[in-house]
Amino acid sequence: MATKSENHARGEKKPPVKIRINGSWHEFEPGRDIEPEMTLSYLLREKLGFTGLKVACDEGACGACTVLMDGKAVLSCMKLAAEADGHEILTIEGLPEDDPVIQAFAKQCEPGYGTALQCGFCTPGFVMTAKALLNENPKPTPGEIKEGLSGNICRCGCYSGIARAVLHASEDAPKGGKP
Repeated sequence: MATKSENHARGEKKPPVKIRINGSWHEFEPGRDIEPEMTLSYLLREKLGFTGLKVACDEGACGACTVLMDGKAVLSCMKLAAEADGHEILTIEGLPEDDPVIQAFAKQCEPGYGTALQCGFCTPGFVMTAKALLNENPKPTPGEIKEGLSGNICRCGCYSGIARAVLHASEDAPKGGKP
């Protein structure tokens, strides 16, 4: 029996890459729709138009490209698109408008804590990171929030407002449910 690499060497087609994105399955043909070196961020932004995720550093240092893979935060610029085969990907576009995290970020403007939004470039990455944090730990302490968000950078310095928004989202989440 031939291995996959032997089949490919003989010119046989690779199986399609199937990814569930924001609730819908997408199928990609290797060599036509998706290349081995293509990142998940490139596939999502450039091929599929999910421009909510941002690519700033393109080296996994800022968190702007964060999406959820099977409920966990991943840096889409550091993940090959083919590695998402068979997985569930959630981008900011896949969150409902009334999501507690979205609402908390939109409402955060308490005196002394500042806003969770200023230029907005980092917001999708912070929202998705916060969503993953609250999926794992629905009632985090302020220290756990700070630690959970530590991989994301805000160029405007809205860290206290962002942390406060995550705290509010944890308080506003449905009882017994995930935010």
